[in-house]
Amino acid sequence: MAKILVIDHEPRIRHLLDALLNLNGYDVLLAESGQKGMEVYRLERPDAVVLDLNTPEMDGIAVLQQVRSLNRDQPVIICTGGGNVEMEKRARALGANEIIEKEIPPRRLMGVLNRLLDGPFPRAATQLRKLKEGQWRAIS
Repeated sequence: MAKILVIDHEPRIRHLLDALLNLNGYDVLLAESGQKGMEVYRLERPDAVVLDLNTPEMDGIAVLQQVRSLNRDQPVIICTGGGNVEMEKRARALGANEIIEKEIPPRRLMGVLNRLLDGPFPRAATQLRKLKEGQWRAIS
């Protein structure tokens, strides 16, 4: 099962994304601040990150910079309430894979995640990635 880290300061949004992602077969990790999100990221190494730009202690741009320094290919979806065009431009320049509004239909978020994780079966994509990385023993 693919792990998705959701970093958002709004409890309502975290819980909504937790329920949505769990219903769609993802293992969800939650963090309420940028600092906590990076702690979870380092420990858990999620398959994708859904990141709010306006997080306490460390904003989304700083989180994105740290994620990129650890893994340049990490799928990162910026989920924003909008209104901060300059921060969105900086996020794109840092390689955010997608920037979406928080008020988007849930189906769009799921489509973005499925595309970034190589298809509609995140568990299979994760297993294939592990197989490619040599983390699975050959079945005899």
